[in-house]
Amino acid sequence: MLKFINFSLTLFLLLTFNVVTQCSEVDEFDELLALDDELERETEAGGVKFSEAETLTKAQRIVFELNNENSERIVNGYEFVLVLGYAPWCSRSAELMPHFAEAANSLKDLGNSLVLAKVDGDRFTKAASFLGIKGYPTLLLFVNGTSQPYSGGFTAEDIVIWATKKTGTPIIRITTEQEAEKFLRKYHNFLIGRFDKFEGPAYEEFVSAAKFDNETQFVEVSKVELAQVLYPDIKSTDNFLGVVKSEPERYTAYDGAFTFDKILEFLSYNKFPLITKMTEVNSVRVYNSPIKHQVFVFANIDDFKNLLDPLQEVARTFKSKIMFIYVDINDENLAKPFLTMFGLEEATNTVVAAFNNGMTSKFLLESKPTRSNIEEFCSNLVQGSLSPYFKSQPIPDNAEANVHVIVGKTFDEEILNSKKDVVLEVFTPWCFNCEDVTKQVEKLAKHYKESSNLIFARIDASANEHPKFQVNDFPTLLLYRANDKTNPIKLPTKSSLKELAASINKHIKIKYQVAKDEL
Repeated sequence: MLKFINFSLTLFLLLTFNVVTQCSEVDEFDELLALDDELERETEAGGVKFSEAETLTKAQRIVFELNNENSERIVNGYEFVLVLGYAPWCSRSAELMPHFAEAANSLKDLGNSLVLAKVDGDRFTKAASFLGIKGYPTLLLFVNGTSQPYSGGFTAEDIVIWATKKTGTPIIRITTEQEAEKFLRKYHNFLIGRFDKFEGPAYEEFVSAAKFDNETQFVEVSKVELAQVLYPDIKSTDNFLGVVKSEPERYTAYDGAFTFDKILEFLSYNKFPLITKMTEVNSVRVYNSPIKHQVFVFANIDDFKNLLDPLQEVARTFKSKIMFIYVDINDENLAKPFLTMFGLEEATNTVVAAFNNGMTSKFLLESKPTRSNIEEFCSNLVQGSLSPYFKSQPIPDNAEANVHVIVGKTFDEEILNSKKDVVLEVFTPWCFNCEDVTKQVEKLAKHYKESSNLIFARIDASANEHPKFQVNDFPTLLLYRANDKTNPIKLPTKSSLKELAASINKHIKIKYQVAKDEL
């Protein structure tokens, strides 16, 4: 479900320019690091920054390329090895690869002892099997040869934070202004804690939260003036916690109790920006957000820019209550699966929709997406007064039809509120066996055409929904009796025409306007 996002140069460099392809001795990694240090010193002395290509090449020198021969030796030869399993044809791998390369450079600059490696699992199937790679991309951390699943985010910063916490200290301590400024250059999102002393119950809870969290960098300071470099609005000399993010709504202070659970709860509700742009890289984190309600805005780039300012104002009003997510409506791989849930897969104009946590209910803004309409929509969502949305095809004309076409909007009127018995065929366009049942239903409809109390109908379950209509097997035949619409009877779909008619006659008494011959 991913789309390639213009990483052609990156993918070419990372997949084809493999410096570390064969490792005769494990300690050659140290030789490569020494070479890299020398090149870096020369570059710094000349005052020249690495270009993108040079940065990627630098990453290649410190990332092992695993194969069928060296995989076991590498993961067993170091204390910590982070392995990326990829496939050249996998678009997710293509998007993750540059983040992995950037993370390799950052971890090396931080002096982290973690070794990074990657393996083309499509080419080296034996290595992939040994490492436990079953899909792409896969990240695994090997600690003294034993693998652990990766549970962090997928940006370079996310990988660095997760790896640092797993292989080093979960908290970075700042003691000088230079360290604070260097930290700000490397980290854009973090949780700062200021304590008079790095001890005591409050500090211990802070440390416990830092060890548990895998996504956010924790930083600690003691001096107020140093804390103000990272969080300028600190005024109190008491213990302090605050989230810093790389967006206009940059600083959020914590005002709760210094307990493990409360610190993590505060972090979970405040680590995302006011409006999160969904990508394949961050989609897992978005889905796992603890915020109860999520509002999705599907729009093209230009329309979203025009809507951004009023949308941010609305987002501020519902901060920590609603997570606001932007999805490029032209990105079929991201937008279409959501829009299909509303029957709007062909939409080109802005769509505002919402889900509750777990996506068990969905909601649609059916008016123009203005600030006032979006704000009212969000207010009703939070209050629980918003009616769930059920998709429906347009209302058809059934005046001359032997088999009535039912849609979501007519399900009440033609099925549940009808005073007649109804045989309902439930199908989907992709159902292989539905065609045979459709032919049976059409023949039965003709046979019972003169009946005054029996109607035959069909509904496309892929395009229509109703709160009292839940069918997951196709084809399905349901008999809604006039005197008991709440308990439809499931009819056999693999019976002969005569057996099916007998089944109908068993449950209801057919009334004819004129006498009718048997089948």
